[in-house]
Amino acid sequence: MRETIRTRLTLWYVGVLAAVLLSASVLTYALLSRAIYTRIDEDLRALAEMAAASVEPGRAEDIEAAARRTVADLADQQAMLVIYAGDGRVLAEQGRDEELVVARAVVESAPAHDVAFSTVFEIDGDDRHRLASTRLEGAGARPVVVTGRSLDAADQQLSFLRRILLYLVPAALLVTAIGGWALARHSLSPVMQMADRARRMGVENLKERLPVGNPDDELGRLALTFNELLTRLSVSLEQQRQFMADASHELRTPVATARTAAAVALQQPHRDEAEYRDTLLIVEQQATRLSRLVEDMFTLARADEGRYPVHKTPMYLDEVIDDVVRGARVLAAVKGVAINEVVDGVAAFTGDEDLIRRMLGNLIDNAVRHAPAGTAVRVALAARDSGYLVSVTDAGAGIPPDQQARVFERFHRGESSSDGGGAGLGLALARWIARVHGGEIELTDTSSAGTTFTVALPAG
Repeated sequence: MRETIRTRLTLWYVGVLAAVLLSASVLTYALLSRAIYTRIDEDLRALAEMAAASVEPGRAEDIEAAARRTVADLADQQAMLVIYAGDGRVLAEQGRDEELVVARAVVESAPAHDVAFSTVFEIDGDDRHRLASTRLEGAGARPVVVTGRSLDAADQQLSFLRRILLYLVPAALLVTAIGGWALARHSLSPVMQMADRARRMGVENLKERLPVGNPDDELGRLALTFNELLTRLSVSLEQQRQFMADASHELRTPVATARTAAAVALQQPHRDEAEYRDTLLIVEQQATRLSRLVEDMFTLARADEGRYPVHKTPMYLDEVIDDVVRGARVLAAVKGVAINEVVDGVAAFTGDEDLIRRMLGNLIDNAVRHAPAGTAVRVALAARDSGYLVSVTDAGAGIPPDQQARVFERFHRGESSSDGGGAGLGLALARWIARVHGGEIELTDTSSAGTTFTVALPAG
């Protein structure tokens, strides 16, 4: 038999009930047995004391006559009564079984002012008898009173009780085992249904969910939790599929452009130097775009796995911003866009300088691409009590309301972009860099007058 939860629960039920029943049976039997034997001893003690008090010879009778009178008076008691003389001779008796022989030691060891008890067997060894003996004090011959009662009835009662318990306990355990198995099977049936449903799930039907019988019990909460996990896995898988589709599309564009340019250049056996240079320039531009795209994808992939090495060192944030702005002005000038830098003093910071440069470069490049010719991009650094605020503002047309919530998604590109050079990874990468430094990046303002992204970085 496989060790299932149903089996363990059933064995637990049976084990606990067995311990309880056995303990209760032993305790009941011990208490009842003690009560029965105690009652017999009390009856024999009372009879022995009554007989001892009655064996008091009067003026006209001797001790033997007094013994016979006492036995006759107590003859209606359902017990054995024997009165012995001091020398062991029987003075009077009634109710003694012929197969019961009272040992001389019982008579000789009888105490005065007290009652002694003993248990003896008949000659054939079948029945037991309980004896009580006491010695008279003050009489001339010091006679001994011995009372007794057969324990056969008590033994039969206890034997009957043992048989009842012998049959009752196993029957109760059997009923408990069957009932426990049925109860465990009924209670765990939702688990089996969930297991069957989960076994049939795969990538092709990951949108299915486990059945929830009662959302308020433990199994219902387990099913709800598992369904929430399936939802997260489904969303993650869908994002992965979308990521692969978008990545394939973005990678296909520069490769196709470079291949087309090379194919056109090779269609004729001879071209002048200017045409070859134009072709190589196109190939170099697309290779640069492809290299940057692959580098961003590789960085985000390692960041998702938590394996990207972040080397934080002391630096000055104002100097990094000045270097990035100076380099971005070259490309911005080609488009006719100016970059204005507003830095509020010296800003000591601890972080990965390469990542900070990439974050600022992505934000400024994004602003330049969306800024119309003849406008300016503003890059500002301000110190705050909790750290620094870096804002990048352009004078573009703004982000439509339906796209504002998706600006940080990977491969998302706004429709207002003036060119197709962006792959939609810059803002996603910038947000990860800000968060890995304990900060956050937000879209703080967007309208027809322009868009502002703000990066909050902690001090230190």
